[in-house]
Amino acid sequence: MTPAAARRRVEAAQLLREAERRTAPVEPLSTTWPDLDLADAYAVQQDNIARRLAAGATVIGHKAGLTSAPMRQLLGANEPDFGHLLDDMAHRDGATVRAARYCDPRIEPEICFRLARPLRGPGVTTADVLAATGAVAPALEIVDSRIRDWRITLVDTVADNASSAGLVCGPWTPMEHTPDLAAVSVDLLVDGSQVATGNGKEVLGHPATAVAWLANTLAAFGRELDAGHVILPGAMTTAPFIGTGQKAAAHFGALGSVSVSFI
Repeated sequence: MTPAAARRRVEAAQLLREAERRTAPVEPLSTTWPDLDLADAYAVQQDNIARRLAAGATVIGHKAGLTSAPMRQLLGANEPDFGHLLDDMAHRDGATVRAARYCDPRIEPEICFRLARPLRGPGVTTADVLAATGAVAPALEIVDSRIRDWRITLVDTVADNASSAGLVCGPWTPMEHTPDLAAVSVDLLVDGSQVATGNGKEVLGHPATAVAWLANTLAAFGRELDAGHVILPGAMTTAPFIGTGQKAAAHFGALGSVSVSFI
């Protein structure tokens, strides 16, 4: 790597940290540094995650993003990405969170996986994921962009921890009692009004397939999905904006419901 490329990564990471700290979005990294590539973006993400860990946060899992056609269309991307889930991003079901801690939040309904056994790629299959999963739960991911007006490319969102900002999990169902996750449908409501519907098939054909993609992709970074970690496989619908005074709820049929309110 050239000194200029290394300097670019450092500056991009610092810009995103300041944007998050001040809750003040910045111009797209892809505009500021047109040569920024996907390897740079993941390096920027890892740098900022490492700094958060050094400050006391703990990794509790990972997220796969852009695994459904609605989300790829929304963001104009043609491949999935991944980010980290930290303990300071997690909220209890029914929690009230401050909208002011986010720049421009959206909400996504997802089926969250909790692993009973680790998964390490390459070669992880959908069946491997189902066998390694201890339980699943209805979940809402709070996504946020530290990039102004969500004018993001794949490089921008990857650098920005795949736009992940929060996680809310509902009740856990042991795998032996879960329905076919590809057939699970969801109704997403904001302030009691239905704003989107979707099903598990939206997520790479099966949510567990997205988890397999994640395990295999992480292997290229020399990492694995750990036992006990939670995994978000991607949104089952598009991601509406959410803000002060609003409540989001998602109903997943037999898997139950989950909600979060913003003040």
